[in-house]
Amino acid sequence: MIDRDQVFAWLDEVKDPEVPVLSVVELGVVRDAVVDADGSVTVTVTPTYSGCPAMRVIEEAIRDALLEHGIAQVTVRTTFTPAWTTDWIPESARAKLEAYGIAPPGRAEASDELVPLRRAGAGPRCPFCKSPRTALRSEFGSTACKALWVCAECTQPFEAFKAI
Repeated sequence: MIDRDQVFAWLDEVKDPEVPVLSVVELGVVRDAVVDADGSVTVTVTPTYSGCPAMRVIEEAIRDALLEHGIAQVTVRTTFTPAWTTDWIPESARAKLEAYGIAPPGRAEASDELVPLRRAGAGPRCPFCKSPRTALRSEFGSTACKALWVCAECTQPFEAFKAI
């Protein structure tokens, strides 16, 4: 008989299509998994952004992964509350982002805003040379969840995961 932990282990193999160094579990997109008595599974997900174009691909990958492991009935349920936050990304996943060349997000700060889009404070350190001397080049990177930065030390451009 399978249980929630087994489902999470299987889903930890499903990579995010926009940030393939992280699984959908590590990213915090998979919020819960319920195994019913009949063996069907309901997975609850929260998108990183309400309009995230990768969510359909993620939902299909979740279904496919569970079907491959013999789960005949899979339901993927989306919830927007609580809103996803980068604080759900564990330190181990942040280290993977940096090793991959993407600056991990800073910690989200307490705020009265529902979903604060900009964080005050220093920019990210360069994932290549680790210098804190970086400058924002564009709020928009290859995906909505990343911004484009450049390092003043090594002159390497890099993407940084936005903290929300």
